[in-house]
Amino acid sequence: MYVCRSPKTAQEFQQYYQLRWQVLRKPWRQKLGSEKDELEHDAIHLMIIDENLQVIGVGRLDKASQFSGRIRYMAVHPDKQGQGLGKLLIKALENRAQQLGITELTLKAREHAIAFYQRLGYAEKGFSHLLFDEIKHFSMNKSLSFHPDHQQLPATILQDTWHNTIPLSKAMNIKISYYNSQELICHCDNNFNKNLHNTMFAGSIYTLATLTGWGWIFLQLKALGLSGDIVLAKADIKYHAPITGVAYAKVIAEQVAGDYDVLNKHRNARIKLTAHLYSGDNVAVTFTGSYAILAVKNKS
Repeated sequence: MYVCRSPKTAQEFQQYYQLRWQVLRKPWRQKLGSEKDELEHDAIHLMIIDENLQVIGVGRLDKASQFSGRIRYMAVHPDKQGQGLGKLLIKALENRAQQLGITELTLKAREHAIAFYQRLGYAEKGFSHLLFDEIKHFSMNKSLSFHPDHQQLPATILQDTWHNTIPLSKAMNIKISYYNSQELICHCDNNFNKNLHNTMFAGSIYTLATLTGWGWIFLQLKALGLSGDIVLAKADIKYHAPITGVAYAKVIAEQVAGDYDVLNKHRNARIKLTAHLYSGDNVAVTFTGSYAILAVKNKS
């Protein structure tokens, strides 16, 4: 049985990079380490492991801009090729891309792999470059739609509410890329929100985290048929690492606590939640917010 997921431990990452080097670099006498580049920390890494916990397939997704991404370093163990593992990796990478709001994927395909990618819906756009003076690469791309589980109408209502009432959210171009009642993912324009160090501005980080938490509560109230004014009462934010790539914020149901039912009794509700900001696979920021929902008073 094969499992496709991100590497979690140092040992898994070691296997991940070893396979990438073994398939994509070693046959051309490239040294160990040449399989990595400066974007590893900001990327989404996926691997396929077998029943013996051995890494037999790898692939990487880079979020190049707010709505575009690149697939790179696709490799399957030579003994496992021809078993559909490449397709499994591509579909998993596309799934992650859709959740992150990517609508256009590009890749550089080796000449022998063009037909494989065409079968998966990628269009060949012509010669790209020559690697190691002998391996021809060709540019390919594919347009993506919304993730199949994305609840587009509630997300659109929230996004319109932000942009119509909070000017900063519109200036930052905060967008909802994925919502399915258990998970909310939001992202913004990375170029607009950078500071003089070419990393994400702390004020933009705080705003994205705050609004993602606020948005989660907004969507829950809509789903429950309740109403109330949502305000941030208390917040704590921890910056673990600078965000050099394209960040996204996430709230999941398991990290939310509070009782919405008290609103039916015209009492204020208190919801506490955690939002994480990611750079690639890595948590760069942890935001803990306590929100008050001010009940609509009975006018009778």
